[in-house]
Amino acid sequence: MAEGVRDAEPTDLVLLPEVEAAADALFASLGVTGLPPAATAAERAGAWRVLVAGRPVVGFAVLERVDRDVHLEQLSVRPSAGRRGVGTALLEAVVGVARACGARRVTLTTYADVPWNGPWYAARGFTEVRDAGPELGALVAAEAAAGLPEHGRRVVMARAA
Repeated sequence: MAEGVRDAEPTDLVLLPEVEAAADALFASLGVTGLPPAATAAERAGAWRVLVAGRPVVGFAVLERVDRDVHLEQLSVRPSAGRRGVGTALLEAVVGVARACGARRVTLTTYADVPWNGPWYAARGFTEVRDAGPELGALVAAEAAAGLPEHGRRVVMARAA
């Protein structure tokens, strides 16, 4: 696994909502408010796998299995730890997990035009895809029902494992 990245322990999970809320606060600078609240520790505990960076946690990645791929459901880094490679280390660990479990790719959904979303993932080898499988398609529909596209164009991206 990437340097400094590890599987989350139960004590880490209680810190994730605060990290996610802090990271989501960056969207306010773009005029984006009203995002869904951060997931609870109990909700994160139900994920297929959660990776964290730092002690205490400064960043995390939540993974699910979707259409036999590994889906990056959430990647958040505390802004005070930003631009130090934490997100990239988490992302590389995610790709490593996908490879190790035999997935063909890592998928995610994100805002296409937010600099720390679509362009950031593109710079790390992700490309927009149109071939969402049935489970991923259902996730995209759920995001639409939750109002996420109100804040900007959403895309599905993938990178080979």
